Amino acid sequence: MNAKQGFKLRPLGDEFILLGEGIEQVNFNKMITMNPTAAYLWQKVEDGRNFDAQQLAELLTEEYEVDMETALRDAQKTLEVWLNADIIE
Repeated sequence: MNAKQGFKLRPLGDEFILLGEGIEQVNFNKMITMNPTAAYLWQKVEDGRNFDAQQLAELLTEEYEVDMETALRDAQKTLEVWLNADIIE
């Protein structure tokens, strides 16, 4: 999967919001909120490189004290949320 271009991650209190910026996001009328962990993952993949749940899980285990099984489950849930929000393809 790839992160769609044209989004900017902004801090908002203890969380982050993802906003559509630029002409290609003119019809994007959603504000996506992310906790710090999801924001960390987004920052790692927003450059457009290809990624999957396994790669996100590896990023989680490198940054946080979490086992691979839990990280993979959380990564898969994160991908589902991002797909439903139409911010990845």
